[in-house]
Amino acid sequence: MAKDVFHQQVKNALIKDGWTITHDPLTIRISEAVKLQIDLAAESAIAAERDSEKIAVEIKSFVGDSDISAFHTALGQYLNYCQALEEQEPDRIVYLAIPWETYEDFFQLSFIQRTLRRYQVKLMIYDPKLEEIKQWIK
Repeated sequence: MAKDVFHQQVKNALIKDGWTITHDPLTIRISEAVKLQIDLAAESAIAAERDSEKIAVEIKSFVGDSDISAFHTALGQYLNYCQALEEQEPDRIVYLAIPWETYEDFFQLSFIQRTLRRYQVKLMIYDPKLEEIKQWIK
């Protein structure tokens, strides 16, 4: 599986934000013949006496010709990953990582906003140039 254009930038942003990368990629086997690969998995210690927070991050760059086509692919992957992790690692939260510029324009369309709400998509907005996380949307 090819890594996303901004894979390393998102990985660096997570590390800068205090996350420990635990898998690159995170492989989830859904049958003998079929496995899913989520771009990154990370953990962050919340407090010494509590468990760590675990996330899985699917990275998207939206640099192709069609943002709506990229969105269709990203949403399908996100939903599949949520279901697979719900069954195998229910304490891990899935995030869709998208570039800041894409969030500021394409993701503000009312159709996209309604879709995100309907499917309760969690977003991690990143700046690929600065290699930093701009916003978490739960």
